[in-house]
Amino acid sequence: MSGSDIADDARPRLAPHRRLKFDEARKSWTIQAPERVFLLDEIAYAIVSRCNGEKTFAGIVDELCGAFGAPRDVVAPDVQKLVRDFADKGVMEL
Repeated sequence: MSGSDIADDARPRLAPHRRLKFDEARKSWTIQAPERVFLLDEIAYAIVSRCNGEKTFAGIVDELCGAFGAPRDVVAPDVQKLVRDFADKGVMEL
């Protein structure tokens, strides 16, 4: 699925053996994966924390639009890029 748009009804989630954790030493949210750690900024955390396998991609975008007071046409491409990037790296599943 690399490079394709994520369907509105997709339910992104962290892949097995990946977890979202606050790293006290770095004072930052991270995704911990076997032999890798991904540091998340505030926006990335807002996206990833909603990717629980229950919410749809469209629902996640809608929540973020409300949370940040931003229009869908601005939010959706950024969410698409981050989720696609993590999916391509095997960190997330769609």
